[in-house]
Amino acid sequence: MTAPADEASAVTSLLRLRTWTRPHRKAIIVMIVSASGAMLAQSLVPLIVGRVVDGPIRHHDTAGLWPLAGVALLFGLAEATLFFIRRYAMANAALGLETDIRRDLFAHVQRLPVSFHDQWPSGQLLSRLTTDLSTIRRFIGFGFVFLIANSATAVVVLALLMHIHLVLGLFVLVAMAPLALFTRRFELRYSRDARHAQDLTGDLATSIEESALGIRVIKSYGRRPQMLASFSRDAQRLRGAELTKIRTLAAFWALLEGLPQLILAGVAFGGVLAVAHHAMTLGQLVAFLTLYLRLIWPIVSLGWLLALTQEAASAARRIFEVMDTRPTILDPAEPAAAERGTTVRFDDVRFRYADADTDVLRGIDLDIRAGETMALVGGTGSGKTTLTALVPRLYDVTGGRILIGGVDVRELRLDQLRHVVSTAFEDATLFSASVRENLTLGRAGISEDDVSEALEVAQAGFVHELPFGIETRIGEQGLSLSGGQRQRLALARAVLGRPRVLVLDDPLSALDVNTEAQVEAALRRVLSGTTALVVAHRPSTVLLADRVALLLDGRIAAVGTHSELLATVPEYRNLLAQTSELEPTP
Repeated sequence: MTAPADEASAVTSLLRLRTWTRPHRKAIIVMIVSASGAMLAQSLVPLIVGRVVDGPIRHHDTAGLWPLAGVALLFGLAEATLFFIRRYAMANAALGLETDIRRDLFAHVQRLPVSFHDQWPSGQLLSRLTTDLSTIRRFIGFGFVFLIANSATAVVVLALLMHIHLVLGLFVLVAMAPLALFTRRFELRYSRDARHAQDLTGDLATSIEESALGIRVIKSYGRRPQMLASFSRDAQRLRGAELTKIRTLAAFWALLEGLPQLILAGVAFGGVLAVAHHAMTLGQLVAFLTLYLRLIWPIVSLGWLLALTQEAASAARRIFEVMDTRPTILDPAEPAAAERGTTVRFDDVRFRYADADTDVLRGIDLDIRAGETMALVGGTGSGKTTLTALVPRLYDVTGGRILIGGVDVRELRLDQLRHVVSTAFEDATLFSASVRENLTLGRAGISEDDVSEALEVAQAGFVHELPFGIETRIGEQGLSLSGGQRQRLALARAVLGRPRVLVLDDPLSALDVNTEAQVEAALRRVLSGTTALVVAHRPSTVLLADRVALLLDGRIAAVGTHSELLATVPEYRNLLAQTSELEPTP
């Protein structure tokens, strides 16, 4: 996930942000103009001070002081006004830009396939959506503006210095030249250090998230000291990376602070000689020295601004690593008008994960008739869950095809396909939202009767006993509920609205025997009009099906009724015999 840290890539990464800066371009221009105007107003004040020294002070003309003081006051008011305008424009532009990038990045992450999320740690995505975007916001709202404003100020001040005294002005210009070399070296080194720290921040976020989600496991196994030690190691690595950044910045800042002071000593010495030899007036010397002191801040701030620029460039590269990942599961260019029924057919289906050397599924041929319930039985690792994930195109087949109503699922729009196919996974995922919101997931056209029927089918009436009934918010991942309760809510979500094709990945594994029997009885009513593929481990779940398919080593080994397979297929009988629920059916 790392990228080369060079100036060209840094500039390229920042320039790519222009897609989002376009709507905020006027506000950004206002920020730059107002910041530059405010700093230039500051820079003109020393000229007035020089006039005051050579005029009213030298000639003891108190009356002549007031017009110059009035001009200085006007410059001060202009500076204050322009800084206010910059702050106001910054609030609109920088925050608006951050919001736009965050929205588009989150939307893009949602479009990326499940295979992408299988490979990327969630903490890395989280750090990009939060920390990296905040870094870019600070750069756009402050760093970028003042890089331009300070550069413009430096050019104007150097021109004014040479106008006051050409030799001393050229001395300042030449003495500042070594900063260009050190600045280049600083950019390369700091960019590398910043990227390393940002990656470690993502790793630490992943560690925190996993520890929070797995707190029950950690506590039940008494692994708190080990997790703390692991977290401390990650935090220590991040601390080391941040200290490396600080050392790099401190060394450059020391140069930026020290060199101007040495130049100031030379300027003061040369200026005194020039005044002594009548090459410049005392007021000009005061103006020159004051102007030079104004020049020090743009130079000293250069280190911090360049550091912020490199951090923003690194953050932009990290963001574009995600944005440049193209979705591989997309709507077809010419989608089919509609599926013509609810038959489901697996035609020589093969599948291999991106990081695997062998196929998980090796030529699956299976036909599920309209309205039929097909149970899928197989040992651990046989590919059952993978097969169910292919129907709604959570993954795409690597060979063969899956047809619903005679239409290849890849020829249907994704929203159309996932409206037809509803899925419930064995690992029930719930969100930090109300029970109702977890059931509907924002789907339109869901009535109260639909919700009540789904809860009844899943035997999830316990929700009415929660503090606020169906409007009760359940905690993160639904961990405030039992495993069986979470699974029943996930099942209710899947059967809500009676989908035409239902895919259930062992939906009853966490239920007790009595609740399972009640759910099975209710499911029979729902499945009677639905084409269903049900992954089953228990004979009681198998009995819900009209037919059973035995999956062995990535292939369909046998298809038939439960009693047929039980009587004729030893592998099927052995699989079911591994449970204590084996009840041969006549």
